[in-house]
Amino acid sequence: MLMKKPLLNVFLVVMEEKSFTRAAEKLGRTQPAITQAIQRLETELGETLIDRSGRELALTDAGRVVFEAARRQENLQRELIAQLGELRNKAAGRLVIGANESMILYLLPHLIRYRQAYPKVKLVVQRSRSSEVPDLLLAGDVDFGVVSYITGDERFRSQVLYVDHLSFVVAPSHRLATKRILSIRDLEAETFIAHNVASPYRDAVLMAFQQQQTHLNMDIEMPTVESIRRMVQSGLGVAFLPRVCVDQDLRTGILKEIPVEELQLERKIYLLSVNKRPLSHAAEAFQELMRKDLAKSSIRGESEQD
Repeated sequence: MLMKKPLLNVFLVVMEEKSFTRAAEKLGRTQPAITQAIQRLETELGETLIDRSGRELALTDAGRVVFEAARRQENLQRELIAQLGELRNKAAGRLVIGANESMILYLLPHLIRYRQAYPKVKLVVQRSRSSEVPDLLLAGDVDFGVVSYITGDERFRSQVLYVDHLSFVVAPSHRLATKRILSIRDLEAETFIAHNVASPYRDAVLMAFQQQQTHLNMDIEMPTVESIRRMVQSGLGVAFLPRVCVDQDLRTGILKEIPVEELQLERKIYLLSVNKRPLSHAAEAFQELMRKDLAKSSIRGESEQD
């Protein structure tokens, strides 16, 4: 039998105060209303809960069972309210983002700041193919997705996360490492270490070589950006990779970037979410952090141009 929660609360206060009169004062109700509430509860349960024969109210055996259940329910309510308060204050919760291997790199600075600000939020970056991200968002499996394309679908909203470019990289010992700029025709004899996953960058490189009527030697294909980087570092070939993926290598001198005249490719990286779906408190906090980060980077960009 389902016990009505307001009646249980009244019963709990009556027995804590050991008085109908004091319970009525505490609850801001009349004593007859409190008495009727207890009688209604006893009728619904089919049990006498309070022994009224003595000078002080006492619990019957059934009353003790109901009293303990009422106290557990009250504690559970307090815990629920506290947990909801933590969620509203972004002190708890869960944030899930879908991104492929290279897209994760664009997120890292923002994720570090988010984790520092909200250390109790469970943070999950789910490795996903870019083509899968819209479906994951619609299914509610992720809060945000990171992609390098605009969906053209009104169900999604997107904001620019990063503007990247394609880098041609070689090992510092490579024969081309001293060149200041190259042409595609200069690369015909090179062994390219290619990413064997379809992407707009890959398609753009293939088309550029075709337009220049230059053979593209892709004798080595690897499944991850990390494996490509390591192969290039070891001098086994050259590669085109997103700048963000090799930024640290270029800073430390492990790799060398050389501009290729016919391949000055930029691409925008987007943070994607479902347009009309309310965000969780944890997701709202991440979106707000992103807005601030992007506003700061925009201001820095303008000042650098000035």
